Amino acid sequence: MTTTLRPSEPLQQSADGGRSRTYDICVNSRRVGSVHVATDPAFGPAAGLIERLRVDEPDRGRGRGTVAALASEEVLRGWGCCEVAVSVPADAEPALRMVRALGYTERSRNMLKELPAVPPELPEGLGIRAMTEAEFAGWEARTMRDFAESWIARGVPEDRALAKAEASRRDLLPRGLATPGTAVHLVVSDGEVVGHVWTGVRELEPGRSAGYVYDIEVAEEHRGRGHGRALMLVAERVALAAGERLLGLHVFTGNTPAIRLYESLGYRTTYVNSFKKLL
Repeated sequence: MTTTLRPSEPLQQSADGGRSRTYDICVNSRRVGSVHVATDPAFGPAAGLIERLRVDEPDRGRGRGTVAALASEEVLRGWGCCEVAVSVPADAEPALRMVRALGYTERSRNMLKELPAVPPELPEGLGIRAMTEAEFAGWEARTMRDFAESWIARGVPEDRALAKAEASRRDLLPRGLATPGTAVHLVVSDGEVVGHVWTGVRELEPGRSAGYVYDIEVAEEHRGRGHGRALMLVAERVALAAGERLLGLHVFTGNTPAIRLYESLGYRTTYVNSFKKLL
């Protein structure tokens, strides 16, 4: 039996060169599932995505998903993509095994926490205040630069990393500190700012929103004193004040201290994000 992809819709194209298309997964012309293939709007048309790959229950365990993933890679090569990314639910062990077997490397994780009804208490001696407009311009420039450099350090070409940072700035901070749902808080100790946490609200899926930690940083000279934990507790308080009972975040796989901190605070991995170079 031969597993192939059959387009189920016309090719979608955007003005910036982006492409996307949904395909039926077929075995001898019989539909057994579907997959969505797209270029990544955050990284540009040279980066591809394989999304929503699903094989119907009766046809699972027969390698259909593996063949469909390889065929999707071929579609992306034809579109000129040099890299492909996938995001797999952390509890989907068969899919995670397939991704690893196909040569994908884990790059990052999405994590989520169910928040308690009562806001957590903060350590004594720490103050919290909102970032001022005067502080924002310099902070925004540094944060976007650091964000791009974090992707460059993980093998993403500089132009694509800068495009990702700019896309994030447009999407998440279109009106700066006045962007609805956005907040940047500073933690102060003995009159000195020791770190910041940038939070917002985002839709995890249709009809389900969550607070979100977009960026957290402790000043280098103040690290190792528990301020990172305090900043995460600030994020919880902000999310609860906004009426959210979930708090999510994204963390790079190699950032072991951060992952340990989040796990100790009750976060669980929801998605594993992996990538592969298309040769």
